[in-house]
Amino acid sequence: MRRTFGDTLGWSETGTELFLATVAGWGEEEYLAPSGLPGWTRKHLVAHVAANADALSNLVRWAATGEKTPMYSSPRQRDADIEAGSRKPAAELAAWLDTSAGRLAAGIAGLDDDRWNAEVVTAQGRTVPATEIPWLRSREVCVHAVDLASGVAFTDLPAGFLTALADDIAAKRGGAAGPAVVLAATDTGDRWELPGEGEPVAAGGPLAEVVAYLAGRPHTLTTPDGSLAPALPAWL
Repeated sequence: MRRTFGDTLGWSETGTELFLATVAGWGEEEYLAPSGLPGWTRKHLVAHVAANADALSNLVRWAATGEKTPMYSSPRQRDADIEAGSRKPAAELAAWLDTSAGRLAAGIAGLDDDRWNAEVVTAQGRTVPATEIPWLRSREVCVHAVDLASGVAFTDLPAGFLTALADDIAAKRGGAAGPAVVLAATDTGDRWELPGEGEPVAAGGPLAEVVAYLAGRPHTLTTPDGSLAPALPAWL
């Protein structure tokens, strides 16, 4: 694992600042523009990130008190919150984004060393120590800052975060169906192997493009014959 708890705390803060700065001052026109995620406007995406902060605050509360507090009451509630948020006026949506981010930051700051070791359960059903919460948040804010389609690219994210994210996604994809691919980051020398169907296909490019590919975002990652790397199943 090429990330530490301190790393994830820093990336969570950096990513949150980047996301908030990107949407700062937006009005209805900017919020209603398409995001980089099919079928979602930027309002949907911002509502998702705001709801994620509230959900992770539930896990912080679980760690702090020992009282079981799931991220969401159900997948249906998660989807309903995003849809409702996508219909909020721009100012109201911005206020929710700011408030939820502040609440999560305050909760994280309030956990002591013992409580960071408490176990919580993610929305995907994984039991993890509370130290994973900043990592879960950093993934959301950093990747979705790119998905806002407002000029932020994977190249704007910390290199250490990109490497850790590639490790994380590659590990998750290891047990999923899909093509066998050997990935090489040409600017860092890092490699990842995705087991899958057929003979392994080699693909390489800058680290940021490797991460974009792994995350299912637009990319320029190519194979030795110059064609795009083979499509992968959905990441999450």
